[in-house]
Amino acid sequence: MPPSAPDPARLLVVDDNQINRMMLTRSLEQEGHLVETAENGKEGLEKFRTGAFDLMLLDIEMPVMNGFEVLEACLNDFDLRQIPIIMTSAMEELDAVVKCVELGAEDYLTKPVNPILLRARVNASLEKKRLRDEQRKLFRTFATKEVAEELLREGFSLGGQMVTASVMVTDIRSFTTIAESQSPSDSIELLNQYFSMMFDAITHNGGIVNQIVGDGVLAVFGAPIFYEDHRERAVKAGLQMLEQLKIFNENQLAQNKTAIRIGIGITSGKMVAGYTGTQNRAIYTCIGDTVNLADRIQEYTKEALRPLLIDEDTRKGLPAEYQLEDLGKIVFKGKNQAVNVFAVMR
Repeated sequence: MPPSAPDPARLLVVDDNQINRMMLTRSLEQEGHLVETAENGKEGLEKFRTGAFDLMLLDIEMPVMNGFEVLEACLNDFDLRQIPIIMTSAMEELDAVVKCVELGAEDYLTKPVNPILLRARVNASLEKKRLRDEQRKLFRTFATKEVAEELLREGFSLGGQMVTASVMVTDIRSFTTIAESQSPSDSIELLNQYFSMMFDAITHNGGIVNQIVGDGVLAVFGAPIFYEDHRERAVKAGLQMLEQLKIFNENQLAQNKTAIRIGIGITSGKMVAGYTGTQNRAIYTCIGDTVNLADRIQEYTKEALRPLLIDEDTRKGLPAEYQLEDLGKIVFKGKNQAVNVFAVMR
């Protein structure tokens, strides 16, 4: 059975000359593409920003906003610079070609545009975009969206930088005992359903799941993308996780399965964030005393009999309407100074 034809590409033709727009549109539509037009750079940029196009053919000499200005605006927009732009102009000067390439143009065609050359350049540019899209999709399969975008934007290099963020560590209580009482397939199914609900709460609040170790999860709020309200985002996620857990347990009990309890520890402060490992295998992670303390506080939920605990630094970033219970200062293993711990009420 022959492979199905690819979906038609959506192309945008931006040119102030109506005849040029008509000729380019006719040539592209004959190749099966869907074409829209704009008669100046400002209109073209507004349409391009909708994200509805796979490629733009852009004239240089236009009123309101010329092609160079549109190209520069696209270069400064991470999402737009992923979409190929082919410049079309009667200018044949080498300086114009060089400037277009420097500003991020995929290709350059001189007017009058040869239909055969146009087809070849458009097809080549669309194929490059398809490969880039597949690369982005692959990255997102093995990394969070934020980490994947950073890799595509900045490239990969081992090392890290100091950031201020919030860390959440969660753990299922007595999971080893639960796993011993049921089949491995039931344990995996339980974890998959549990993670799906918990991850939704984390990502909905701008966090990224940094590590999964068995039934434990480490999530970061504020890195690699910084949020001023990273502390509140982390706490909101924790409260939503507890609400989701209620639904999860109701479903478990309805199927005569085991209900579970979790502990959540959240800390905020400085930490090193970046890629650790080797050039062949690496992960994006956060390390430092703030991360270690989150794990200690998560463990303390067992003794405190409170499911969601935070440190003083996290508390300082919360609005007054949050109901907190001051549990006093606790000396944790590996810490020389006591840490003030607070329970967040549901």
